[in-house]
Amino acid sequence: MAEKIIIDTDPGQDDAFAILLALASPEIELLGITTVAGNVPLSRTTENARKICELAGRTDVAIHPGCDRPMRGALVTAEHVHGKTGLDGYDLPDPAMPVSDLHGVDFLIETLRREPAGTVTLCPLGPLTNIGTALSRAPDIAGRIRRIVLMGGGFFEGGNITPAAEFNIFVDPDAATLVLGAGIEVTILPLDVTHKVLTSPERIAAIRGIGTRLGQAAAGWLEFFERFDVEKYGSQGGPLHDPNVIAWLLKPNLYDGRLCNVEIEADSELTRGMTVVDWWGVTPREKNATWIRDVDDAGFFALLTERLARLG
Repeated sequence: MAEKIIIDTDPGQDDAFAILLALASPEIELLGITTVAGNVPLSRTTENARKICELAGRTDVAIHPGCDRPMRGALVTAEHVHGKTGLDGYDLPDPAMPVSDLHGVDFLIETLRREPAGTVTLCPLGPLTNIGTALSRAPDIAGRIRRIVLMGGGFFEGGNITPAAEFNIFVDPDAATLVLGAGIEVTILPLDVTHKVLTSPERIAAIRGIGTRLGQAAAGWLEFFERFDVEKYGSQGGPLHDPNVIAWLLKPNLYDGRLCNVEIEADSELTRGMTVVDWWGVTPREKNATWIRDVDDAGFFALLTERLARLG
Protein backbone atom coordinates (compact mmCIF):
# COMPACT_ATOMS: atom_id res chain seq x y z
CA MET A 1 0.00 0.00 0.00
CA ALA A 2 1.31 3.44 -0.93
CA GLU A 3 2.40 5.70 1.91
CA LYS A 4 0.21 8.77 2.27
CA ILE A 5 2.24 11.96 2.50
CA ILE A 6 1.82 15.72 2.53
CA ILE A 7 4.75 17.75 1.17
CA ASP A 8 5.27 21.10 2.91
CA THR A 9 7.61 23.13 0.75
CA ASP A 10 9.23 26.43 -0.30
CA PRO A 11 10.43 25.67 -3.86
CA GLY A 12 13.53 26.06 -4.48
CA GLN A 13 15.30 23.97 -7.12
CA ASP A 14 16.03 21.15 -4.67
CA ASP A 15 12.40 21.19 -3.49
CA ALA A 16 11.43 20.69 -7.12
CA PHE A 17 13.42 17.46 -7.25
CA ALA A 18 11.72 16.22 -4.09
CA ILE A 19 8.26 16.93 -5.49
CA LEU A 20 9.09 15.30 -8.82
CA LEU A 21 10.56 12.24 -7.08
CA ALA A 22 7.37 11.83 -5.06
CA LEU A 23 5.16 12.25 -8.13
CA ALA A 24 7.20 9.63 -10.01
CA SER A 25 6.97 7.00 -7.27
CA PRO A 26 4.00 4.62 -6.98
CA GLU A 27 5.07 3.80 -3.42
CA ILE A 28 3.82 7.27 -2.45
CA GLU A 29 0.33 8.77 -2.42
CA LEU A 30 0.67 12.54 -2.38
CA LEU A 31 -2.40 13.92 -0.60
CA GLY A 32 -1.49 17.52 -1.29
CA ILE A 33 1.19 20.19 -1.20
CA THR A 34 1.32 23.04 1.29
CA THR A 35 3.55 25.99 0.52
CA VAL A 36 5.41 28.22 2.95
CA ALA A 37 7.58 31.31 2.75
CA GLY A 38 11.26 30.43 2.88
CA ASN A 39 13.66 30.28 -0.05
CA VAL A 40 11.51 32.99 -1.64
CA PRO A 41 8.30 34.70 -0.47
CA LEU A 42 5.04 32.74 -0.36
CA SER A 43 3.70 34.06 -3.67
CA ARG A 44 6.80 32.70 -5.40
CA THR A 45 6.87 29.36 -3.61
CA THR A 46 3.22 28.79 -4.49
CA GLU A 47 3.79 29.75 -8.11
CA ASN A 48 6.79 27.44 -8.27
CA ALA A 49 4.87 24.50 -6.83
CA ARG A 50 2.28 24.97 -9.57
CA LYS A 51 4.98 25.11 -12.25
CA ILE A 52 6.58 21.92 -10.98
CA CYS A 53 3.29 20.01 -10.95
CA GLU A 54 2.45 21.24 -14.45
CA LEU A 55 5.89 20.19 -15.69
CA ALA A 56 5.18 16.70 -14.34
CA GLY A 57 1.72 16.65 -15.91
CA ARG A 58 0.09 16.46 -12.49
CA THR A 59 -2.37 19.33 -12.37
CA ASP A 60 -4.60 17.14 -10.20
CA VAL A 61 -2.40 17.77 -7.14
CA ALA A 62 -4.01 20.21 -4.68
CA ILE A 63 -1.73 23.09 -3.69
CA HIS A 64 -2.54 24.98 -0.50
CA PRO A 65 -0.73 28.27 0.22
CA GLY A 66 0.26 28.50 3.87
CA CYS A 67 2.12 30.91 6.11
CA ASP A 68 3.87 33.94 4.62
CA ARG A 69 6.17 34.62 7.58
CA PRO A 70 7.67 32.76 10.55
CA MET A 71 5.84 32.39 13.84
CA ARG A 72 8.03 35.12 15.33
CA GLY A 73 10.22 37.77 13.72
CA ALA A 74 10.86 38.78 10.14
CA LEU A 75 11.12 36.47 7.14
CA VAL A 76 14.60 35.63 5.83
CA THR A 77 14.78 34.43 2.21
CA ALA A 78 17.51 32.91 0.04
CA GLU A 79 17.39 34.46 -3.42
CA HIS A 80 21.18 34.60 -3.28
CA VAL A 81 21.11 30.80 -3.58
CA HIS A 82 18.00 30.07 -5.65
CA GLY A 83 17.77 33.19 -7.80
CA LYS A 84 15.03 35.80 -7.95
CA THR A 85 12.31 33.32 -8.87
CA GLY A 86 13.51 30.47 -6.67
CA LEU A 87 13.62 28.28 -9.79
CA ASP A 88 16.28 30.09 -11.80
CA GLY A 89 18.13 27.89 -14.27
CA TYR A 90 15.29 26.92 -16.58
CA ASP A 91 12.35 29.10 -17.55
CA LEU A 92 8.89 27.59 -17.28
CA PRO A 93 5.69 29.30 -18.45
CA ASP A 94 3.37 31.00 -16.03
CA PRO A 95 1.24 28.28 -14.43
CA ALA A 96 -2.43 27.85 -15.25
CA MET A 97 -3.49 25.35 -12.60
CA PRO A 98 -5.46 26.85 -9.70
CA VAL A 99 -4.53 26.87 -6.05
CA SER A 100 -6.87 25.80 -3.28
CA ASP A 101 -8.81 28.35 -1.26
CA LEU A 102 -8.10 26.25 1.85
CA HIS A 103 -5.13 27.63 3.79
CA GLY A 104 -2.22 25.22 4.14
CA VAL A 105 -2.49 25.07 7.93
CA ASP A 106 -6.22 24.31 7.72
CA PHE A 107 -5.52 21.62 5.12
CA LEU A 108 -3.01 19.97 7.44
CA ILE A 109 -5.43 19.99 10.36
CA GLU A 110 -8.45 18.83 8.37
CA THR A 111 -6.55 16.08 6.55
CA LEU A 112 -4.95 14.69 9.70
CA ARG A 113 -8.32 14.65 11.47
CA ARG A 114 -10.03 13.02 8.48
CA GLU A 115 -7.50 10.29 7.63
CA PRO A 116 -7.13 7.29 9.97
CA ALA A 117 -4.71 8.05 12.78
CA GLY A 118 -1.15 7.01 12.07
CA THR A 119 -1.50 6.87 8.29
CA VAL A 120 -0.18 10.26 7.10
CA THR A 121 3.50 11.21 6.92
CA LEU A 122 4.47 14.89 6.79
CA CYS A 123 7.45 15.79 4.60
CA PRO A 124 8.64 19.35 5.31
CA LEU A 125 11.27 20.65 2.89
CA GLY A 126 11.43 24.25 4.14
CA PRO A 127 10.83 26.23 7.32
CA LEU A 128 8.46 24.39 9.67
CA THR A 129 6.04 27.31 10.08
CA ASN A 130 2.95 25.59 8.67
CA ILE A 131 3.41 22.49 10.78
CA GLY A 132 4.34 24.37 13.94
CA THR A 133 1.30 26.59 13.51
CA ALA A 134 -0.96 23.58 12.94
CA LEU A 135 0.36 21.87 16.08
CA SER A 136 -0.12 25.01 18.19
CA ARG A 137 -3.65 25.54 16.86
CA ALA A 138 -4.74 21.87 17.00
CA PRO A 139 -2.58 19.88 19.44
CA ASP A 140 -4.74 16.80 18.90
CA ILE A 141 -3.23 16.22 15.46
CA ALA A 142 0.17 15.30 16.94
CA GLY A 143 -1.09 11.87 17.90
CA ARG A 144 -2.55 11.32 14.43
CA ILE A 145 0.66 11.90 12.44
CA ARG A 146 2.43 8.71 11.39
CA ARG A 147 5.83 10.42 11.30
CA ILE A 148 7.59 13.56 10.14
CA VAL A 149 10.54 13.24 7.75
CA LEU A 150 12.21 16.59 7.21
CA MET A 151 15.21 18.27 5.64
CA GLY A 152 16.81 20.67 8.06
CA GLY A 153 19.57 21.31 10.54
CA GLY A 154 23.24 20.58 10.62
CA PHE A 155 25.62 19.56 13.37
CA PHE A 156 28.86 18.04 12.14
CA GLU A 157 28.68 20.29 9.05
CA GLY A 158 27.70 23.44 10.93
CA GLY A 159 25.33 25.86 9.25
CA ASN A 160 24.76 27.26 5.78
CA ILE A 161 23.03 30.55 6.59
CA THR A 162 25.04 31.33 9.75
CA PRO A 163 28.06 29.48 11.15
CA ALA A 164 25.72 27.59 13.49
CA ALA A 165 22.39 27.30 11.67
CA GLU A 166 20.94 25.62 8.60
CA PHE A 167 18.49 27.80 6.65
CA ASN A 168 15.20 25.95 7.20
CA ILE A 169 15.60 25.84 10.98
CA PHE A 170 17.04 29.36 11.16
CA VAL A 171 14.01 30.90 9.43
CA ASP A 172 11.61 29.58 12.09
CA PRO A 173 13.30 27.97 15.10
CA ASP A 174 10.14 28.35 17.18
CA ALA A 175 8.22 26.12 14.79
CA ALA A 176 11.08 23.61 14.80
CA THR A 177 11.01 23.58 18.60
CA LEU A 178 7.28 22.77 18.54
CA VAL A 179 7.77 19.93 16.06
CA LEU A 180 10.58 18.29 18.02
CA GLY A 181 8.72 18.67 21.29
CA ALA A 182 5.39 17.22 20.16
CA GLY A 183 6.17 13.56 20.79
CA ILE A 184 5.98 12.68 17.08
CA GLU A 185 8.36 10.24 15.40
CA VAL A 186 10.79 12.48 13.53
CA THR A 187 13.55 11.67 11.03
CA ILE A 188 15.91 14.49 10.07
CA LEU A 189 17.96 14.67 6.86
CA PRO A 190 20.47 17.41 7.81
CA LEU A 191 23.38 19.07 6.05
CA ASP A 192 25.53 16.31 7.55
CA VAL A 193 24.08 13.91 4.98
CA THR A 194 22.96 16.23 2.15
CA HIS A 195 26.49 17.58 1.80
CA LYS A 196 27.47 14.05 0.76
CA VAL A 197 24.96 14.05 -2.11
CA LEU A 198 26.87 16.14 -4.65
CA THR A 199 26.13 16.85 -8.28
CA SER A 200 28.76 16.17 -10.93
CA PRO A 201 28.98 16.71 -14.70
CA GLU A 202 28.26 13.01 -15.19
CA ARG A 203 25.21 13.05 -12.92
CA ILE A 204 23.78 16.17 -14.54
CA ALA A 205 24.43 14.70 -18.00
CA ALA A 206 22.54 11.55 -17.04
CA ILE A 207 19.51 13.62 -16.05
CA ARG A 208 19.70 15.73 -19.20
CA GLY A 209 20.06 12.48 -21.12
CA ILE A 210 16.54 11.47 -20.12
CA GLY A 211 15.73 13.38 -23.29
CA THR A 212 12.56 15.11 -22.16
CA ARG A 213 11.64 18.69 -21.35
CA LEU A 214 11.54 17.68 -17.71
CA GLY A 215 15.08 16.31 -17.97
CA GLN A 216 16.25 19.56 -19.56
CA ALA A 217 14.60 21.61 -16.82
CA ALA A 218 16.06 19.43 -14.07
CA ALA A 219 19.57 19.67 -15.52
CA GLY A 220 19.27 23.44 -15.86
CA TRP A 221 18.17 23.76 -12.25
CA LEU A 222 21.09 21.65 -11.07
CA GLU A 223 23.62 23.70 -13.01
CA PHE A 224 22.25 26.94 -11.58
CA PHE A 225 21.88 25.61 -8.05
CA GLU A 226 25.34 24.06 -7.82
CA ARG A 227 27.22 27.21 -8.82
CA PHE A 228 26.61 28.78 -5.41
CA ASP A 229 27.76 25.81 -3.36
CA VAL A 230 30.76 24.97 -5.54
CA GLU A 231 32.06 28.49 -4.97
CA LYS A 232 31.11 28.45 -1.29
CA TYR A 233 32.49 25.04 -0.30
CA GLY A 234 35.13 24.50 -2.96
CA SER A 235 33.59 21.12 -3.79
CA GLN A 236 33.36 19.50 -7.22
CA GLY A 237 29.57 19.72 -7.15
CA GLY A 238 26.68 21.17 -5.19
CA PRO A 239 24.67 19.33 -2.52
CA LEU A 240 21.13 18.34 -3.41
CA HIS A 241 19.23 18.68 -0.15
CA ASP A 242 15.46 18.20 -0.21
CA PRO A 243 14.96 15.09 -2.39
CA ASN A 244 16.74 13.11 0.32
CA VAL A 245 13.49 13.25 2.29
CA ILE A 246 11.61 11.36 -0.42
CA ALA A 247 14.55 9.08 -1.22
CA TRP A 248 14.71 8.07 2.46
CA LEU A 249 11.03 7.11 2.34
CA LEU A 250 11.58 5.06 -0.80
CA LYS A 251 14.90 3.43 0.06
CA PRO A 252 15.88 3.92 3.71
CA ASN A 253 18.63 1.32 3.25
CA LEU A 254 20.59 3.99 1.32
CA TYR A 255 20.97 5.91 4.60
CA ASP A 256 22.41 5.48 8.07
CA GLY A 257 21.92 7.43 11.29
CA ARG A 258 20.86 7.05 14.90
CA LEU A 259 18.12 8.01 17.32
CA CYS A 260 19.30 10.81 19.58
CA ASN A 261 18.21 14.00 21.30
CA VAL A 262 17.91 17.09 19.10
CA GLU A 263 17.17 20.51 20.56
CA ILE A 264 16.76 23.91 18.86
CA GLU A 265 18.33 27.18 19.95
CA ALA A 266 15.65 29.80 19.31
CA ASP A 267 16.85 32.92 21.10
CA SER A 268 20.63 33.36 21.02
CA GLU A 269 21.78 36.04 18.58
CA LEU A 270 24.94 34.06 17.87
CA THR A 271 23.47 30.57 17.49
CA ARG A 272 19.78 31.18 16.62
CA GLY A 273 18.47 28.20 14.65
CA MET A 274 21.24 25.84 15.72
CA THR A 275 20.34 22.16 15.98
CA VAL A 276 22.09 20.81 19.08
CA VAL A 277 22.48 17.07 18.57
CA ASP A 278 23.43 14.73 21.42
CA TRP A 279 25.03 12.25 19.00
CA TRP A 280 27.16 10.60 21.66
CA GLY A 281 24.46 10.40 24.34
CA VAL A 282 26.31 12.54 26.86
CA THR A 283 23.12 13.98 28.40
CA PRO A 284 20.03 12.34 29.92
CA ARG A 285 17.75 14.25 27.53
CA GLU A 286 15.11 12.13 25.82
CA LYS A 287 15.92 10.83 22.35
CA ASN A 288 13.39 12.52 20.08
CA ALA A 289 14.66 12.25 16.48
CA THR A 290 16.56 9.98 14.13
CA TRP A 291 19.48 12.00 12.81
CA ILE A 292 20.73 10.77 9.42
CA ARG A 293 24.45 11.16 8.82
CA ASP A 294 25.50 8.88 5.93
CA VAL A 295 24.21 8.03 2.47
CA ASP A 296 24.99 5.92 -0.58
CA ASP A 297 25.18 8.91 -2.91
CA ALA A 298 25.54 6.82 -6.07
CA GLY A 299 22.42 4.89 -5.11
CA PHE A 300 20.59 8.14 -4.48
CA PHE A 301 21.37 9.58 -7.91
CA ALA A 302 20.54 6.29 -9.61
CA LEU A 303 17.12 6.32 -7.93
CA LEU A 304 16.50 9.98 -8.74
CA THR A 305 17.46 9.65 -12.41
CA GLU A 306 15.43 6.49 -12.94
CA ARG A 307 12.31 8.00 -11.36
CA LEU A 308 12.56 11.32 -13.24
CA ALA A 309 12.64 9.35 -16.48
CA ARG A 310 9.25 7.86 -15.60
CA LEU A 311 7.56 11.26 -15.72
CA GLY A 312 8.12 11.59 -19.47
